[in-house]
Amino acid sequence: MDFLNNLLFVRLDVLPFYVLALVIGFTVHEFSHAYFANKFGDPTARLLGRVSLNPAVHIDLLGIILLLIAGFGWAKPVPVTRENFKNPRLMGIIVSAAGPISNLVLALVTIIVYYALNYFGVIGSFANTRIDEAIFTFVQYMVLMNCFLFIFNLIPLPPLDGYRILSDWLPPRQSAKLQRLEQWAMLLFLLLVFIQPLRAVTISPLYDLAGQMSGSFYTFARTIFGG
Repeated sequence: MDFLNNLLFVRLDVLPFYVLALVIGFTVHEFSHAYFANKFGDPTARLLGRVSLNPAVHIDLLGIILLLIAGFGWAKPVPVTRENFKNPRLMGIIVSAAGPISNLVLALVTIIVYYALNYFGVIGSFANTRIDEAIFTFVQYMVLMNCFLFIFNLIPLPPLDGYRILSDWLPPRQSAKLQRLEQWAMLLFLLLVFIQPLRAVTISPLYDLAGQMSGSFYTFARTIFGG
């Protein structure tokens, strides 16, 4: 048990809540990419079954393993053929941004629903108080991890959404130069996984920022429901 606790990014007792929050966050994120790409005229993702809220079509095993060990990872990227868009650059930016924004919305909706259930007496009405504790733990990870996914995916490094947004926003010549970074992407992420000092000054601050964002959501929800 001690070995696993030392190996994993989170404690074993909260691991199910952490994994469930990630699976939901990743699924909604990738579904949003696929949904908007299809709406804008690119059927690529739809033909591959990616316009779906079924986690099985979106989850990447290596990405999940890295999240369990290092605290960051990824899902299967949604294939997008930008040439099918009427305005490839603008619609490409919207499609790329849809994923992170969906995580932000999911975090906000989660905390509002939780406080609404608490306000109307649903939370706290269970005979077993451990149910309330489990719900609260799940909500904590849903809000924190979706805030983290929002922030993390906006980093302008391949293959993250922030990189795709920047690539579509830049003029074609500068975008072509930027694409040279793609060959180094996996090496960079592996360095972040295995070099603890590097991870401490890159990934850890993102969790701090996600925690601050989560706190503002809690404050907002308490203001609405008078908590």
